[in-house]
Amino acid sequence: MTTVTDAPVVIAVDDVSKRFVIRKEKSLKERIVNFRRSSQHKADFWALDHVGFEIVSGTTIGLLGANGSGKSTLLKVIGGIIRPSSGQVLRRGRVAALLELGAGFHPDLTGRENVFLNAAILGLSRDETEAKFDEIVEFSEISEFIDSQVKFYSSGMYVRLAFAIAVHVDPDILLVDEVLAVGDEQFQKKCMDKIAEFQRDGRTIVFVSHSADQVESLCDRAVVLSHGKLVYDGDTGGAIEALRASF
Repeated sequence: MTTVTDAPVVIAVDDVSKRFVIRKEKSLKERIVNFRRSSQHKADFWALDHVGFEIVSGTTIGLLGANGSGKSTLLKVIGGIIRPSSGQVLRRGRVAALLELGAGFHPDLTGRENVFLNAAILGLSRDETEAKFDEIVEFSEISEFIDSQVKFYSSGMYVRLAFAIAVHVDPDILLVDEVLAVGDEQFQKKCMDKIAEFQRDGRTIVFVSHSADQVESLCDRAVVLSHGKLVYDGDTGGAIEALRASF
């Protein structure tokens, strides 16, 4: 693990809350019957509730919590995928995010076209993407399907290509949700080796994991969420204890 002193803050999560509106009607008939009284049949769900912390450059942070705790929502807010209802996230540097399966891919485009689309979104020029294209495809191990539309890809193929793009666009910050669990064991190891390489290069990594062993071996620090609230921020040993206490 990396010990970073006097490193700059690259992610500042400042008093972030995220509200979703949940509809109570369970069927289309109920929605039609309650159409004019729809406000009475909605409820607020606070996925994040005044969460705040900072991440300095070169550290690896684990986000832990039970299902529904808000960790994936937090990762999306950090990545700029969704906006917080209140508060703000400040980021410094290029961010590459591996979130839910297929996020950022256009299903009607081929793998090749999606490589160029995603790289452009992350700020690479066409020439830069051309220079990295062969490496991306080689890492993904799906060269024979690169000119097929991604809507025909398996979940494992999605993950392979998405991870390959994310780690080859030279990000300063890598965000990883639990999508890697979809890949086979050999590819998961390849991804973990790449993450370890990023750590040696001094990059910043934030990832969601259910694996206590993975968090202890990879992370410098961990944040634990429970029902949208931050309940622990500190060393990994204490985080795992806090996680168990939150169930």
